[in-house]
Amino acid sequence: MNRPKSIFRITYRIIRYILAFLYDIICKLMESILERLRFSISFKITVIYGCIFFGVLVFMITSSLFALQYYVENIGKNQYIQFLTAVMLLTGVIGFIIIIFLGLKASKKFLLPVKEMTDTVNKISIEDLDTRIDVKGSKNELKDLAKTFNEMLERIQNSVEQQNRFVSDASHELRTPIAVIQGYANLLARWGKDDKKVLEESIESIRSEAENMKGLVEQLLFLARGDKNTQKVNKAKIKLDEIIDEIIRETKLIDKEHNLESKYNDKISIYGDRELIKEALRIFVDNSIKYTQKGGTITVDSYVKENSAVIVIADTGVGISKEDIPHIFERFYRVDKSRTKSSGGTGLGLSIAKWIIDKHYGKIDVWSELQIGTIMKITFPLFHV
Repeated sequence: MNRPKSIFRITYRIIRYILAFLYDIICKLMESILERLRFSISFKITVIYGCIFFGVLVFMITSSLFALQYYVENIGKNQYIQFLTAVMLLTGVIGFIIIIFLGLKASKKFLLPVKEMTDTVNKISIEDLDTRIDVKGSKNELKDLAKTFNEMLERIQNSVEQQNRFVSDASHELRTPIAVIQGYANLLARWGKDDKKVLEESIESIRSEAENMKGLVEQLLFLARGDKNTQKVNKAKIKLDEIIDEIIRETKLIDKEHNLESKYNDKISIYGDRELIKEALRIFVDNSIKYTQKGGTITVDSYVKENSAVIVIADTGVGISKEDIPHIFERFYRVDKSRTKSSGGTGLGLSIAKWIIDKHYGKIDVWSELQIGTIMKITFPLFHV
Protein backbone atom coordinates (compact mmCIF):
# COMPACT_ATOMS: atom_id res chain seq x y z
CA MET A 1 0.00 0.00 0.00
CA ASN A 2 2.81 2.39 0.85
CA ARG A 3 4.66 1.81 -2.39
CA PRO A 4 1.83 3.03 -4.71
CA LYS A 5 1.38 6.07 -2.47
CA SER A 6 5.11 6.89 -2.75
CA ILE A 7 5.01 6.53 -6.53
CA PHE A 8 1.92 8.76 -6.63
CA ARG A 9 3.62 11.45 -4.50
CA ILE A 10 6.77 11.39 -6.65
CA THR A 11 4.73 11.54 -9.84
CA TYR A 12 2.64 14.38 -8.43
CA ARG A 13 5.76 16.39 -7.49
CA ILE A 14 7.35 15.82 -10.90
CA ILE A 15 4.19 16.93 -12.69
CA ARG A 16 3.89 19.95 -10.37
CA TYR A 17 7.51 20.98 -11.02
CA ILE A 18 7.03 20.52 -14.78
CA LEU A 19 3.84 22.61 -14.76
CA ALA A 20 5.53 25.31 -12.63
CA PHE A 21 8.49 25.34 -15.02
CA LEU A 22 6.19 25.61 -18.05
CA TYR A 23 4.19 28.33 -16.29
CA ASP A 24 7.36 30.37 -15.68
CA ILE A 25 8.43 29.98 -19.30
CA ILE A 26 5.00 31.05 -20.58
CA CYS A 27 4.92 34.03 -18.19
CA LYS A 28 8.39 35.18 -19.27
CA LEU A 29 7.47 34.68 -22.93
CA MET A 30 4.28 36.71 -22.54
CA GLU A 31 6.13 39.39 -20.59
CA SER A 32 8.73 39.56 -23.34
CA ILE A 33 6.06 39.80 -26.03
CA LEU A 34 4.16 42.51 -24.14
CA GLU A 35 7.43 44.39 -23.53
CA ARG A 36 8.29 44.30 -27.21
CA LEU A 37 4.77 45.34 -28.15
CA ARG A 38 5.16 48.39 -25.89
CA PHE A 39 8.68 49.39 -26.88
CA SER A 40 9.32 48.12 -30.42
CA ILE A 41 7.70 49.62 -33.50
CA SER A 42 9.08 46.92 -35.80
CA PHE A 43 7.60 44.20 -33.58
CA LYS A 44 4.26 46.01 -33.43
CA ILE A 45 4.13 46.31 -37.22
CA THR A 46 5.07 42.64 -37.62
CA VAL A 47 2.38 41.49 -35.17
CA ILE A 48 -0.32 43.77 -36.64
CA TYR A 49 0.42 42.70 -40.22
CA GLY A 50 0.49 39.06 -39.11
CA CYS A 51 -2.89 39.43 -37.40
CA ILE A 52 -4.37 41.20 -40.43
CA PHE A 53 -3.10 38.50 -42.79
CA PHE A 54 -4.35 35.72 -40.51
CA GLY A 55 -7.77 37.37 -40.16
CA VAL A 56 -8.10 37.84 -43.91
CA LEU A 57 -7.02 34.25 -44.50
CA VAL A 58 -9.66 32.98 -42.04
CA PHE A 59 -12.24 35.22 -43.74
CA MET A 60 -11.35 33.84 -47.17
CA ILE A 61 -11.45 30.21 -46.07
CA THR A 62 -14.70 30.60 -44.08
CA SER A 63 -16.41 32.53 -46.86
CA SER A 64 -15.37 29.98 -49.44
CA LEU A 65 -16.58 27.04 -47.32
CA PHE A 66 -19.95 28.67 -46.54
CA ALA A 67 -20.44 29.63 -50.19
CA LEU A 68 -19.54 26.12 -51.36
CA GLN A 69 -21.86 24.54 -48.80
CA TYR A 70 -24.73 26.80 -49.87
CA TYR A 71 -24.08 26.07 -53.56
CA VAL A 72 -24.01 22.28 -53.06
CA GLU A 73 -27.13 22.21 -50.85
CA ASN A 74 -29.32 24.59 -52.87
CA ILE A 75 -28.08 24.58 -56.46
CA GLY A 76 -26.34 21.25 -57.00
CA LYS A 77 -22.93 19.75 -57.42
CA ASN A 78 -22.48 20.67 -61.07
CA GLN A 79 -19.64 23.07 -61.87
CA TYR A 80 -18.84 23.59 -58.17
CA ILE A 81 -15.14 23.96 -59.02
CA GLN A 82 -15.80 27.02 -61.19
CA PHE A 83 -18.04 28.43 -58.46
CA LEU A 84 -15.40 27.80 -55.80
CA THR A 85 -12.77 29.49 -57.97
CA ALA A 86 -15.00 32.54 -58.45
CA VAL A 87 -15.71 32.75 -54.72
CA MET A 88 -12.00 32.47 -53.83
CA LEU A 89 -11.12 35.16 -56.38
CA LEU A 90 -13.79 37.44 -54.96
CA THR A 91 -12.75 36.85 -51.34
CA GLY A 92 -9.12 37.26 -52.38
CA VAL A 93 -9.84 40.68 -53.89
CA ILE A 94 -11.84 41.69 -50.81
CA GLY A 95 -9.06 40.38 -48.52
CA PHE A 96 -6.42 42.29 -50.52
CA ILE A 97 -8.43 45.51 -50.16
CA ILE A 98 -8.84 44.89 -46.42
CA ILE A 99 -5.08 44.26 -46.01
CA ILE A 100 -4.21 47.44 -47.92
CA PHE A 101 -6.71 49.54 -45.99
CA LEU A 102 -5.83 48.25 -42.52
CA GLY A 103 -2.11 48.19 -43.35
CA LEU A 104 -2.18 51.84 -44.41
CA LYS A 105 -4.07 52.83 -41.28
CA ALA A 106 -1.66 50.93 -39.03
CA SER A 107 1.44 52.21 -40.81
CA LYS A 108 0.18 55.79 -40.66
CA LYS A 109 -0.41 55.49 -36.94
CA PHE A 110 2.93 53.86 -36.20
CA LEU A 111 4.91 56.25 -38.40
CA LEU A 112 3.20 59.41 -37.13
CA PRO A 113 6.20 60.15 -34.84
CA VAL A 114 8.44 60.04 -37.94
CA LYS A 115 6.36 62.79 -39.55
CA GLU A 116 6.59 64.86 -36.37
CA MET A 117 10.38 64.33 -36.33
CA THR A 118 10.57 65.37 -40.00
CA ASP A 119 8.57 68.55 -39.35
CA THR A 120 10.84 69.41 -36.42
CA VAL A 121 14.00 68.79 -38.45
CA ASN A 122 12.71 70.97 -41.31
CA LYS A 123 12.30 73.86 -38.84
CA ILE A 124 15.94 73.64 -37.73
CA SER A 125 18.30 76.15 -39.33
CA ILE A 126 21.77 77.54 -38.63
CA GLU A 127 20.12 80.42 -36.71
CA ASP A 128 17.94 78.04 -34.67
CA LEU A 129 20.12 75.16 -33.53
CA ASP A 130 18.54 75.13 -30.06
CA THR A 131 15.54 73.13 -31.31
CA ARG A 132 15.50 69.48 -30.23
CA ILE A 133 13.28 66.54 -31.11
CA ASP A 134 10.89 65.69 -28.27
CA VAL A 135 11.62 62.21 -26.90
CA LYS A 136 9.22 62.31 -23.95
CA GLY A 137 6.88 59.35 -23.83
CA SER A 138 8.73 57.52 -26.60
CA LYS A 139 10.08 54.11 -25.70
CA ASN A 140 10.94 52.49 -29.02
CA GLU A 141 13.48 52.57 -31.85
CA LEU A 142 12.44 56.13 -32.74
CA LYS A 143 13.49 57.34 -29.30
CA ASP A 144 17.00 56.04 -29.95
CA LEU A 145 16.97 57.74 -33.36
CA ALA A 146 15.73 61.01 -31.84
CA LYS A 147 18.35 60.88 -29.07
CA THR A 148 21.10 60.22 -31.62
CA PHE A 149 19.87 63.12 -33.76
CA ASN A 150 19.69 65.43 -30.74
CA GLU A 151 23.26 64.48 -29.80
CA MET A 152 24.37 65.24 -33.36
CA LEU A 153 22.63 68.63 -33.17
CA GLU A 154 24.41 69.25 -29.87
CA ARG A 155 27.78 68.58 -31.50
CA ILE A 156 26.92 70.78 -34.49
CA GLN A 157 25.77 73.59 -32.20
CA ASN A 158 28.95 73.35 -30.13
CA SER A 159 31.05 73.43 -33.31
CA VAL A 160 29.20 76.47 -34.67
CA GLU A 161 29.47 78.27 -31.35
CA GLN A 162 33.16 77.44 -31.15
CA GLN A 163 33.68 78.71 -34.70
CA ASN A 164 31.76 81.92 -34.00
CA ARG A 165 33.71 82.43 -30.79
CA PHE A 166 36.96 81.77 -32.66
CA VAL A 167 36.11 84.35 -35.34
CA SER A 168 35.02 86.86 -32.71
CA ASP A 169 38.18 86.38 -30.65
CA ALA A 170 40.40 86.54 -33.74
CA SER A 171 38.70 89.77 -34.83
CA HIS A 172 39.19 91.21 -31.35
CA GLU A 173 42.88 90.25 -31.30
CA LEU A 174 43.48 91.79 -34.74
CA ARG A 175 41.55 94.96 -33.90
CA THR A 176 44.12 96.10 -31.31
CA PRO A 177 47.25 96.06 -33.52
CA ILE A 178 45.28 97.57 -36.41
CA ALA A 179 44.11 100.39 -34.14
CA VAL A 180 47.69 100.97 -32.95
CA ILE A 181 49.02 101.04 -36.52
CA GLN A 182 46.24 103.40 -37.55
CA GLY A 183 46.97 105.68 -34.58
CA TYR A 184 50.68 105.92 -35.34
CA ALA A 185 49.94 106.43 -39.04
CA ASN A 186 47.78 109.42 -38.12
CA LEU A 187 50.56 110.62 -35.82
CA LEU A 188 53.03 110.38 -38.68
CA ALA A 189 50.71 112.27 -41.00
CA ARG A 190 50.48 115.15 -38.53
CA TRP A 191 53.94 115.52 -37.00
CA GLY A 192 56.15 112.79 -38.42
CA LYS A 193 57.70 114.91 -41.15
CA ASP A 194 58.95 117.55 -38.73
CA ASP A 195 59.64 115.57 -35.53
CA LYS A 196 62.32 112.88 -35.89
CA LYS A 197 61.53 111.39 -32.47
CA VAL A 198 57.87 110.91 -33.41
CA LEU A 199 58.97 109.42 -36.73
CA GLU A 200 61.27 106.83 -35.13
CA GLU A 201 58.75 105.93 -32.40
CA SER A 202 55.94 105.52 -34.93
CA ILE A 203 58.00 103.38 -37.30
CA GLU A 204 59.17 101.13 -34.46
CA SER A 205 55.63 100.71 -33.06
CA ILE A 206 54.16 100.00 -36.50
CA ARG A 207 56.88 97.45 -37.17
CA SER A 208 56.30 95.79 -33.78
CA GLU A 209 52.52 95.61 -34.19
CA ALA A 210 52.88 94.32 -37.76
CA GLU A 211 55.13 91.56 -36.43
CA ASN A 212 52.53 90.72 -33.77
CA MET A 213 49.84 90.58 -36.43
CA LYS A 214 51.97 88.32 -38.60
CA GLY A 215 52.54 85.94 -35.70
CA LEU A 216 48.84 85.91 -34.81
CA VAL A 217 47.78 85.28 -38.42
CA GLU A 218 50.30 82.43 -38.73
CA GLN A 219 48.91 80.84 -35.56
CA LEU A 220 45.35 81.24 -36.81
CA LEU A 221 46.25 79.64 -40.14
CA PHE A 222 47.96 76.77 -38.34
CA LEU A 223 44.86 76.05 -36.25
CA ALA A 224 42.58 76.46 -39.29
CA ARG A 225 44.64 73.92 -41.24
CA GLY A 226 44.55 71.66 -38.19
CA ASP A 227 40.75 71.87 -38.02
CA LYS A 228 40.51 70.93 -41.71
CA ASN A 229 43.17 68.18 -41.36
CA THR A 230 45.30 69.87 -44.03
CA GLN A 231 48.24 70.69 -41.74
CA LYS A 232 51.17 68.54 -42.89
CA VAL A 233 52.69 66.20 -40.31
CA ASN A 234 55.85 64.54 -41.66
CA LYS A 235 56.60 61.73 -39.24
CA ALA A 236 59.88 59.87 -38.99
CA LYS A 237 62.15 58.46 -36.31
CA ILE A 238 63.47 61.39 -34.27
CA LYS A 239 65.71 61.73 -31.23
CA LEU A 240 63.85 63.53 -28.50
CA ASP A 241 66.96 64.17 -26.38
CA GLU A 242 68.59 66.09 -29.24
CA ILE A 243 65.52 68.34 -29.61
CA ILE A 244 65.53 69.10 -25.88
CA ASP A 245 69.26 69.92 -25.96
CA GLU A 246 68.67 72.29 -28.88
CA ILE A 247 65.80 74.09 -27.13
CA ILE A 248 67.81 74.55 -23.92
CA ARG A 249 70.88 75.77 -25.81
CA GLU A 250 68.93 78.21 -28.03
CA THR A 251 66.84 79.53 -25.12
CA LYS A 252 69.93 80.22 -23.01
CA LEU A 253 71.30 82.39 -25.82
CA ILE A 254 68.30 84.75 -25.79
CA ASP A 255 67.22 84.57 -22.13
CA LYS A 256 69.75 85.51 -19.48
CA GLU A 257 67.23 86.33 -16.74
CA HIS A 258 66.15 82.77 -15.84
CA ASN A 259 67.90 79.59 -14.82
CA LEU A 260 67.22 76.98 -17.50
CA GLU A 261 68.49 73.51 -16.67
CA SER A 262 68.07 69.81 -17.39
CA LYS A 263 68.87 67.34 -14.62
CA TYR A 264 68.49 64.26 -16.80
CA ASN A 265 67.83 63.87 -20.51
CA ASP A 266 67.67 60.20 -21.53
CA LYS A 267 68.40 59.14 -25.09
CA ILE A 268 64.91 58.58 -26.45
CA SER A 269 63.57 57.96 -29.96
CA ILE A 270 59.96 58.57 -30.94
CA TYR A 271 58.02 58.59 -34.21
CA GLY A 272 56.96 62.11 -35.11
CA ASP A 273 57.46 65.39 -36.95
CA ARG A 274 60.69 66.92 -35.65
CA GLU A 275 59.78 70.55 -36.39
CA LEU A 276 56.31 70.29 -34.86
CA ILE A 277 57.54 68.51 -31.72
CA LYS A 278 60.21 71.16 -31.28
CA GLU A 279 57.62 73.91 -31.76
CA ALA A 280 55.33 72.39 -29.12
CA LEU A 281 58.12 72.02 -26.56
CA ARG A 282 59.32 75.54 -27.28
CA ILE A 283 55.80 76.85 -26.62
CA PHE A 284 55.80 75.17 -23.19
CA VAL A 285 59.27 76.52 -22.37
CA ASP A 286 58.43 80.03 -23.58
CA ASN A 287 55.22 79.94 -21.55
CA SER A 288 57.20 79.03 -18.42
CA ILE A 289 59.64 81.87 -19.07
CA LYS A 290 56.83 84.42 -19.53
CA TYR A 291 55.23 83.64 -16.22
CA THR A 292 58.30 83.00 -14.09
CA GLN A 293 59.90 85.91 -12.25
CA LYS A 294 63.44 86.99 -13.03
CA GLY A 295 65.90 84.64 -11.38
CA GLY A 296 63.35 81.79 -11.40
CA THR A 297 64.15 78.28 -12.58
CA ILE A 298 62.77 76.32 -15.53
CA THR A 299 63.67 72.62 -15.68
CA VAL A 300 63.29 70.40 -18.75
CA ASP A 301 63.80 66.68 -18.08
CA SER A 302 63.08 63.54 -20.08
CA TYR A 303 63.04 59.84 -19.24
CA VAL A 304 61.48 56.52 -20.25
CA LYS A 305 58.69 55.03 -18.18
CA GLU A 306 56.47 52.03 -18.95
CA ASN A 307 57.16 51.97 -22.68
CA SER A 308 56.57 55.74 -22.99
CA ALA A 309 58.74 58.80 -23.43
CA VAL A 310 58.07 61.37 -20.71
CA ILE A 311 59.05 65.06 -20.82
CA VAL A 312 58.61 67.17 -17.69
CA ILE A 313 58.77 70.97 -17.94
CA ALA A 314 58.66 72.58 -14.49
CA ASP A 315 58.94 76.21 -13.45
CA THR A 316 58.86 78.28 -10.26
CA GLY A 317 56.48 80.86 -11.72
CA VAL A 318 53.20 82.44 -10.65
CA GLY A 319 51.24 79.20 -11.13
CA ILE A 320 47.70 78.58 -12.35
CA SER A 321 44.57 78.29 -10.25
CA LYS A 322 42.72 74.97 -10.17
CA GLU A 323 39.68 76.63 -11.76
CA ASP A 324 41.72 77.74 -14.78
CA ILE A 325 43.70 74.54 -15.43
CA PRO A 326 40.90 72.76 -17.39
CA HIS A 327 40.68 75.75 -19.78
CA ILE A 328 44.32 76.63 -20.49
CA PHE A 329 44.35 74.75 -23.82
CA GLU A 330 41.26 76.56 -25.12
CA ARG A 331 41.87 79.06 -27.89
CA PHE A 332 42.35 82.68 -26.80
CA TYR A 333 41.98 81.66 -23.16
CA ARG A 334 44.02 83.70 -20.69
CA VAL A 335 44.11 83.22 -16.96
CA ASP A 336 42.93 86.34 -15.15
CA LYS A 337 45.56 88.79 -13.85
CA SER A 338 48.65 86.68 -14.42
CA ARG A 339 47.90 85.77 -18.09
CA THR A 340 47.23 89.11 -19.71
CA LYS A 341 47.98 90.88 -22.96
CA SER A 342 50.91 92.60 -21.29
CA SER A 343 52.79 89.31 -21.22
CA GLY A 344 52.84 89.30 -25.02
CA GLY A 345 50.78 86.15 -25.60
CA THR A 346 47.90 85.63 -28.01
CA GLY A 347 46.20 82.83 -26.13
CA LEU A 348 46.83 80.41 -29.00
CA GLY A 349 50.21 78.91 -28.13
CA LEU A 350 49.01 76.18 -25.78
CA SER A 351 46.17 75.31 -28.19
CA ILE A 352 48.73 74.76 -30.94
CA ALA A 353 50.97 72.74 -28.62
CA LYS A 354 48.07 70.49 -27.58
CA TRP A 355 47.08 69.94 -31.23
CA ILE A 356 50.65 68.84 -32.01
CA ILE A 357 50.81 66.52 -29.00
CA ASP A 358 47.43 64.99 -29.89
CA LYS A 359 48.58 64.37 -33.48
CA HIS A 360 51.48 62.34 -32.05
CA TYR A 361 49.16 60.30 -29.79
CA GLY A 362 50.62 62.04 -26.77
CA LYS A 363 49.08 63.16 -23.49
CA ILE A 364 49.53 66.28 -21.35
CA ASP A 365 49.14 66.34 -17.57
CA VAL A 366 49.23 69.65 -15.70
CA TRP A 367 49.96 70.33 -12.05
CA SER A 368 50.12 73.86 -10.70
CA GLU A 369 49.90 75.86 -7.48
CA LEU A 370 49.62 79.64 -7.26
CA GLN A 371 52.91 81.32 -6.31
CA ILE A 372 54.67 77.94 -6.31
CA GLY A 373 54.95 76.94 -9.96
CA THR A 374 53.68 74.74 -12.76
CA ILE A 375 54.62 71.27 -14.03
CA MET A 376 53.74 70.14 -17.55
CA LYS A 377 54.14 66.39 -18.11
CA ILE A 378 54.08 65.34 -21.76
CA THR A 379 53.96 61.64 -22.66
CA PHE A 380 54.69 60.11 -26.08
CA PRO A 381 54.67 56.48 -27.22
CA LEU A 382 58.21 55.16 -27.85
CA PHE A 383 59.45 54.37 -31.34
CA HIS A 384 59.45 50.65 -32.17
CA VAL A 385 61.05 49.14 -35.25
